Amino acid sequence: MKRIVLVIVSIFVVFSCKDHKKEMAHTDSSGTETQRPEIKLYVFDGGTVQVNKLGLFSQDDTYEGQNAEFADAFYVISHPDGNLMWDAGLPENLVGLTEPYTSPDGAFTVSRKDSVINQLKRIGLAPADFKYIALSHTHFDHSGHANVFKEATWLVQEEEYDFITSKETRKNNPDSYNAIKELTRIKKLKGDFDVFGDGSVILKFMPGHTPGHQILFVDLKGHGPLLLTGDLYHFSDNRKFRRVPIFNYDISKTRASMDAFEAFAKEKKAKVYLQHSKEDFNEMPKAPEYLK
Repeated sequence: MKRIVLVIVSIFVVFSCKDHKKEMAHTDSSGTETQRPEIKLYVFDGGTVQVNKLGLFSQDDTYEGQNAEFADAFYVISHPDGNLMWDAGLPENLVGLTEPYTSPDGAFTVSRKDSVINQLKRIGLAPADFKYIALSHTHFDHSGHANVFKEATWLVQEEEYDFITSKETRKNNPDSYNAIKELTRIKKLKGDFDVFGDGSVILKFMPGHTPGHQILFVDLKGHGPLLLTGDLYHFSDNRKFRRVPIFNYDISKTRASMDAFEAFAKEKKAKVYLQHSKEDFNEMPKAPEYLK
């Protein structure tokens, strides 16, 4: 277990839907009015990250001496054409530990209470019921139960795939690679990807935190469009002041992605959920409740 969680030192690094009823009409790119399929979204608890050294999350000394507690959510999007797992929480070998695990440098303390299989039972699903899995990126706190979904197709940006499967990563961070190595059904992406082809669930390429970082757009009846940010932003101040963690792969690409993200959020009038924000996590309904 220590090998997996030691990755912390080097990098910080809602849904069962069997009802295929149609939703509100919308207009596609050709100008033809079509019917939006009913989709549901569930949010689940993938663990907790206690950040003991918040200074890691800015290029300056703004957060020096501060700490914070992060949520670590994962999500299920259920669409008539299949289920999508978005992100995968912390490593599942943390489940059952009597005490949270603290990294040797003291920067992070992590814990996870429950497995993905147990949590999916609440909504009547199992890993075999998933058509797709997509990770915002491949840091350890987003790939924890990824290998459980080896029957699903992994939707991954080509840059991220090349990064995580490279000889350098396998040598220097083998546990990062091992967390996804059983995902052998792979669809490599080169930019934005409309998952179900109807505009309701879209992966948006937002590199910088890692080479192939992406965020998720979901359009839900009764709630409206929403965006799940991955690690483009970790908490509200980082979004407000455009602060970039010191461990990001590329600072300039991160800031360019921030610009693209904000423009897209404004265009779609989308509600933004920061995935590591406890406030945003608590605001979203938990299984068996759902957003629809």
